[in-house]
Amino acid sequence: MDFELNAEQKLLRETVRRFVSERVVPRARTWDRQESFPHEIVRELAEMGLLGVTVAPEWGGSGLGPIELALVTEELAYGDGSLALTVASHNSLCSGHLKMFGSEAQKERFLKPLARGDKLGAWGLSEPNSGSDAAAMQTTAVRDGGHWVLNGSKVFITQGTVAGVYVILAVTDRTQGSRGISAFILEPDLKGFERRPLKDKLGMRSSDTATLSFDAVRVPDSQRLGPVGDGFVQTLQVLDGGRITIGALALGLARAALSASLTYATQREQFGKPLAEFQAIQWKLANMSTESEAAALMVYRAAWLAAQKRPFGKEASMAKLFASEVAMRATDEAVQIHGGYGYTSEFPVERHYRDAKLCTIGEGTSEIQRLIIARHLLKDAGR
Repeated sequence: MDFELNAEQKLLRETVRRFVSERVVPRARTWDRQESFPHEIVRELAEMGLLGVTVAPEWGGSGLGPIELALVTEELAYGDGSLALTVASHNSLCSGHLKMFGSEAQKERFLKPLARGDKLGAWGLSEPNSGSDAAAMQTTAVRDGGHWVLNGSKVFITQGTVAGVYVILAVTDRTQGSRGISAFILEPDLKGFERRPLKDKLGMRSSDTATLSFDAVRVPDSQRLGPVGDGFVQTLQVLDGGRITIGALALGLARAALSASLTYATQREQFGKPLAEFQAIQWKLANMSTESEAAALMVYRAAWLAAQKRPFGKEASMAKLFASEVAMRATDEAVQIHGGYGYTSEFPVERHYRDAKLCTIGEGTSEIQRLIIARHLLKDAGR
């Protein structure tokens, strides 16, 4: 049992950590307040190979694995949850779907520019009336000769207005239930395809989020992703990997909350001594550190299983569930330690607190993760 990163992984972590310190941390507050997408920084991340982390070099990627993607996501989240969400969703969802299920021609046309960072990717599953119950989606795709005609809408789509490639799930046969859902690759210039930005979010404010609508959008059959009816099965596999990155994102936010709290508690004085000398504060710090370490073990174990191509669905859900709730507790305690200052934007902990909440909702709520874990347990028990 080896808990050490190898030399290449340590170098990657230190490289991203330095980049975050120099290029991200000084700007994150402004991006959040202005709800501005950091195009320049994302381009720099592309030049570093971080928009194709797990994509093979032959398709324009860095050829690394799930552990490396988790490391990148964690370090980015330490500086800015929104930027980490951009990179995590781009790598895990749209690019991940194409990497796993795309044809050679589709990878050449769509995956390569995504992996190089020439284009950003978006992935459309959630709808106004279909969130956790993905099989109840209303967006449809009807075959018309060599094309499919899409009608419907998607909501809460990350990279929704800035993407150049979209993977969209749609119902192709209502009578087949979840086996009647298929995936399609879209580009933003298609007639009838509209994108509307979603603003005034609680957190992740500089991550681009949008509502998508499809009004008789014609998509050639060559842009159907995988067999007809396989979309939902594909989705489950895509989300398993995505939950590892959300766990890593949550871990980065928890680490940032702890770091900020340690700094503040050693500098801020009350009753003639630093806050860090009060047992009540020490216990908060100890709990934050202990839970963060436990979350890290769960996240990287799930990533290791994925890298070994072993089953990891249960472990990914456990890691995502635990890490996201640890992030909520850690950021909550960080605000408490900062007192009134924690309730203002003068310190970063209020932003971490707002950003952390998404981790308990996106890519499967905490409640859904508990259901998934229980199903695995019952299946293993033969029930």
